[in-house]
Amino acid sequence: MCLASRLSTQVNLGNMCSRKEVIGMIVGNVALVQVQATVASFLVSLFAISVGAIMNGPLRLEHVMLLTSSAMFTATSSCFVLDFVLVAVILLSQKYRLNPDNMATPLAASIGDVVSISLLSFIASILFDHIKIHGLWVTYVVLACYMFLLPLWIIVVLKNKYTRPILKTGWVPVLSALCISGLGGLVLDAAVEIFNGFVVFQPIINGIGGNLVSVQASKISTMLHQTSIIGIIPPHTKIFEYPWRALFKGVPYANTARILIGMSIPGNIIFIFVADYIHIGQTSITLPFVLTYVAASLLQIMLLLYIAHIIVHAMWKWKIDPDNSSIPYLTALGDLLGSSFLALAFLFLLSINREYGADLLNAAN
Repeated sequence: MCLASRLSTQVNLGNMCSRKEVIGMIVGNVALVQVQATVASFLVSLFAISVGAIMNGPLRLEHVMLLTSSAMFTATSSCFVLDFVLVAVILLSQKYRLNPDNMATPLAASIGDVVSISLLSFIASILFDHIKIHGLWVTYVVLACYMFLLPLWIIVVLKNKYTRPILKTGWVPVLSALCISGLGGLVLDAAVEIFNGFVVFQPIINGIGGNLVSVQASKISTMLHQTSIIGIIPPHTKIFEYPWRALFKGVPYANTARILIGMSIPGNIIFIFVADYIHIGQTSITLPFVLTYVAASLLQIMLLLYIAHIIVHAMWKWKIDPDNSSIPYLTALGDLLGSSFLALAFLFLLSINREYGADLLNAAN
């Protein structure tokens, strides 16, 4: 998603006209994403292993190796494929004079989830079956390959003028986002044990919130690059605006925020009905559930969009390129806020005896 935001800004600034410039940007950014994916997937697997050890007791070596190798293979492979898909989308947007901010970043968010989850389940299943028959040697080979490739990717990034600075400064947002997302995962793990159907709706509220806020962050960043010099907040706005001005009417980006908030309502309603039908095979959603869920999702999205306004402008003021740093924080916060607000919504429905699936359970009894 950071790659999509960076390249979208370059397109809007008119810096992707020369074939040599385009190839240089693509090669450097693909190598950079591979470095970040390798390191981040290794660290997040260690986080998962540590949490598992604390919550479930001692771990087995084969499970540790399976999780680590599967995570690294999934992250690097999915990122490698998605990089070229995004580049194609951005170049096509440039050719047909469309704004890539509206297309590339949400595409990276939505397709990235589907590709990553599918590939993770597929790779983990293959490695699990192989470990049972042949032992752990294949997981050691996978890790050795990535330890060999990592320095090569780093060399490519350091020799590229477009990505060399990001390699040194882009780690704090990525690693911080992993920690924030990890907290969201703990909320999910606890809520799944308590609330029936929570796992069905959690990807929807998190996915829609993350997609919409990534669009807003990318568009704000592009406008700042077009209208100001990094370190100077343009006169039409400030870091801490009133929520009404930031989200509805006031600053130039409020129009986009207002549209995104409006889009979220029918989008969420459609997706929860589809997910419910796929999960149960019939419609079991009640009006109290719809109203409570929409309230939770609106609160999440408006809070995310307002935080996006603050974070992007604060980074700009501190001379940090928001294209490289804002989206990891915002999407991770989207996961945490989405899971937390959805848990509160389920808790509220439980308190008024209108929890999800209760009508079907009562009818069966």
